[in-house]
Amino acid sequence: MVLLTAELMDILDQSVVLTALPAIQESTGAGPAALQWLTTGYSLPVAIGLITGGRLGDLYGRRRLLLIGTVVFTTASLLCGLAAGPGVLTGARALQGVGVALMIPQVLATLHVTFEGQNRSKAFGLYGAVLSLANVLGPVMGGLLTEADLFGLSWRPVFLVNVPVGLAVILLGRRFIPESTEKKADRPDLTGMALSALAIVLIIFPLTEGHLHHWPIWCFAVLAAGLVTLVIFLRHQQRKQNNAPLVPLSLFQGRQFSGGTAAQLMHGLLCGLFFMTWTLYLQRGLGMSPFHAALAFVLLSLGELAGATIAAKSAGRFARRLPQTGVLITVAAMAGYGLQIAASQADLTLLGMTAPVVLIGFGLGMVSGPLADMSLAKVPHEDAGSASGLFNTAMHLGIALGTALTALVFFATTDGSSDAGLNRDAFITVLWWVGSLLTLMWALMFFLPKHTKNRAG
Repeated sequence: MVLLTAELMDILDQSVVLTALPAIQESTGAGPAALQWLTTGYSLPVAIGLITGGRLGDLYGRRRLLLIGTVVFTTASLLCGLAAGPGVLTGARALQGVGVALMIPQVLATLHVTFEGQNRSKAFGLYGAVLSLANVLGPVMGGLLTEADLFGLSWRPVFLVNVPVGLAVILLGRRFIPESTEKKADRPDLTGMALSALAIVLIIFPLTEGHLHHWPIWCFAVLAAGLVTLVIFLRHQQRKQNNAPLVPLSLFQGRQFSGGTAAQLMHGLLCGLFFMTWTLYLQRGLGMSPFHAALAFVLLSLGELAGATIAAKSAGRFARRLPQTGVLITVAAMAGYGLQIAASQADLTLLGMTAPVVLIGFGLGMVSGPLADMSLAKVPHEDAGSASGLFNTAMHLGIALGTALTALVFFATTDGSSDAGLNRDAFITVLWWVGSLLTLMWALMFFLPKHTKNRAG
C-alpha cells in the first residue's frame, strides 16, 4: 500500500491542478504562458527522466530512489503551496516532476521483483484500481479544495495536501518496502540524457513562449536548434547501441512498437491540449465553479472507467479493432460536443453535456490498455524495461507538447481574457485539433496486429 500511495500522489497531482488553474491565474497574475508552464514544467522532467530514473533504481536501490524522489516531490509540493508568484510556482512544479521521475519507475519495478503468482496478480490489480481512483479523485479534490478556500488559502491546499501524505510514504517506506537492485544493470547514458533533455526544452520553449512575444526570429532559431540537437541525439544513440544506450533504437524496428508508441504520443498530445483548455472553457466560457467543473471531469472519468472495464474483459479478442473503435467513439462524441457547444453557447449545463462527455471518456478508456498491451507484446523480455519506459515517456512528452500547443490553438484567440464568448470560440477550435489528432492516432493503430495470437493472419 505504501508503493501504491506513492503512485496515487503522482496521478492526483497531474489532475488536481487542472480545476484550480483559473484561481491560480487570478491569485498570482499568471499570464497564458505561465499557465502552460504549470503543466508543461511538470510533464517535461517526467518525460525526460523516466528511463534514467528506472536505471538509477536498478543500480543504487529501488527503495532508496523511491524515497529520494518522494522527499523531492514533498518538498516541491510545500514550495508550490507557499509560492507567491508564477515564477516560483512554475519552478516548484518542475521540481515536483523531477521527484516523480525518480519515484514512479520504482513502483512497478518493486512490484515486479517483490510479488509472485497470485499475490503478483492482486498487487497489479490494486495498481490498476489506484490509477482509476486517482483519475476520479483528482479533479474533485482540486475543485473542492479551491472552492472551500480553507483558512483563506484559495488554491494552495491543492499542493499542501501532498506534504503529510509524502511524509507518511517516507516514514512507512523506510520500514516496509524491501530494497532491491539489479547487479547487471547498465550505467546510465549521461550524454544521451543531456542531449535529449536539451532537445526537448529547445523545441517546447519557443512553442510555449512564441505567441506571447509575437513570434520573433529567435523563437524559430531556438526551434531549429532543438531539431538539430534531436538529430545529434539520434546519431549519438546509433553509436551507443552496443554500449548501454538511453534509447535502444532496435525496438523501433518492430512495427507494433514503433506504431503503438507513435499512437501513444498522439494520445498524450490530445490529452495535453484538451484537458487544460476544457477546464478554462468550463469555468470561463460557462461560468462554472471549480467544484462543478470538477464534476464534469468525474463524468469523463467514469466513462473512461467503463470503457477500460469493457476493454479488459475483451482483451485479446478484437486486436487493433478494439482501440480503433474507441477512437471512433471519441471522435463522434467530440463532434457532438462541439455542435452542442455551438448551439447552446452560454446555456449549456452540466446535465446537458453528460452524454457526450461520458462517451468521450468511454472511448478513451477503450484505448489505453489494449494500446499498451499490443505495443509491447513482441518486445523481447530483456528489453521490457526500456520499452515500457519509452512507451510511458511518449505519453508524458505528448502531454508537454500538447500543453505547449495551447498557445497556438487556444490562447491565440483568448489572449488570456476571461471573456466567455472568446473562451467558447477558442475551445471549439481546440475540438477540431483534437479530432485531427484522434484521426492520426486511429491511422497509426494499423501498425498494431489485425488478429489475435490465436487466429491466423
